[in-house]
Amino acid sequence: MKKTGIVRRIDDLGRVVVPKEIRKTLKIREGDPLEIFVDHDKEVILKKYSPINELGNYAREYAEALYESTGFIACIADKDTIITVVGTPEKRFKNKPINQAVEKTMENRNSILIDNPKEHPYYKDVDKEEIYFSAEAIAPIISQGTVEGAVLLGTLNNNTAPGKLELQMAEFTAGLLAKHLE
Repeated sequence: MKKTGIVRRIDDLGRVVVPKEIRKTLKIREGDPLEIFVDHDKEVILKKYSPINELGNYAREYAEALYESTGFIACIADKDTIITVVGTPEKRFKNKPINQAVEKTMENRNSILIDNPKEHPYYKDVDKEEIYFSAEAIAPIISQGTVEGAVLLGTLNNNTAPGKLELQMAEFTAGLLAKHLE
């Protein structure tokens, strides 16, 4: 475990403030759920909770079905990282942070097709490493009014691109995942 040098006191209601620097580094936003663990050394560990990550096998099975039916790389992400990848070696995208386009799609709560990321406003002023696909469809996963993640269909091939049908399939999958979270 890495020490931060930051010490906080527990108040009379049993609360402790997670410092702003740590929240920013770990992308913990107001209202984000945290899991609390106690290890065998009686240390308290806080971990950002990801409901999408809890779906595990369901998310993987849905991604497999999407890939098999569309031929496009299928990814399922929580609010911070890509947690499931089918259609390309996992190490290429799994556990990578979501990019700006996925963040903006979740923020706007609308599905989107991006056929040329280099010219799309969601990718304005973005490093090349943040552009994962040459074209993509992104659908947010919204459960009980809260955005929990996104479904992505993408291609690395400049000759093909997901279209409206693939976007609808991503939206449908996002809806199914949202139902599992309820």
